Amino acid sequence: MTKSIPVGVIGAGVMGEAIIAALISYGVSPKVITISEKRKDRSDELSNRYGINVAEIDDNVSTAQVLLLVVKPQDITGVLEEIKADFLPGCLVVSFVAGKKISYIADLIGTGANPVIRVMPNTPTLVGVGMSAISCCDLVTTEQREFVLGFLGAVGKVIEVDEELQDAVTATSGSGPAYFFRFVEAMVDGAKELGLSHEIATMLTVQTMLGAAKLLENSGKSASTLRENVTSPNGTTAAALASFETDQISTMVATAMKAARNRSQELA
Repeated sequence: MTKSIPVGVIGAGVMGEAIIAALISYGVSPKVITISEKRKDRSDELSNRYGINVAEIDDNVSTAQVLLLVVKPQDITGVLEEIKADFLPGCLVVSFVAGKKISYIADLIGTGANPVIRVMPNTPTLVGVGMSAISCCDLVTTEQREFVLGFLGAVGKVIEVDEELQDAVTATSGSGPAYFFRFVEAMVDGAKELGLSHEIATMLTVQTMLGAAKLLENSGKSASTLRENVTSPNGTTAAALASFETDQISTMVATAMKAARNRSQELA
């Protein structure tokens, strides 16, 4: 699959813009990317920023050989009902719609001839360090699969999983950034209770998180090993970690992730 084929993007919110940036980073010309977005001011903003095209949704779909669906789960049924008659035969449909199965998308399109790839991205895609997981239906060709792996890989890491694991991916990397942000909030609040200003507490926490993540990525050591390396017996870190264990942090996190997984299943 060449990088010069027409690509349509339905939905131009925060993630939609991240996907557009990914396509361009991968080498897809802005001239072949067309967005459809109900907010004209947003369409104009992205057109001016990236040099891409803007079109009404039916015109966009009728010319796209790759169509990216970047809409909210509650909107996807209405969107597909509106455009299902406009698909080109063989058009690759790439769904970024949380919780919606490949079969759900294919059934709404109704042709039985359009390959569908389901993607679960996450918000760090916006800054080029995203984590995405894809699942492909049987109609997807090797070239189509490589195209999607390629442009997602331009803004982070990407893996392929069986679709039955997508709900687990959602609970891990899809929702994961929010868990991290919530922990940062808690650390900042805790530091303020210890007397630090909000500014200093935030700087200390964010830089510590950045450094710890980079150390984990680059050291080749496991999180367990790195934790042990910084934990002296009967020291300050040991006292904090003991408190985590008293509050059953592993159980708490696992329970939260199961709740996210279950909600993803309910959205299917």
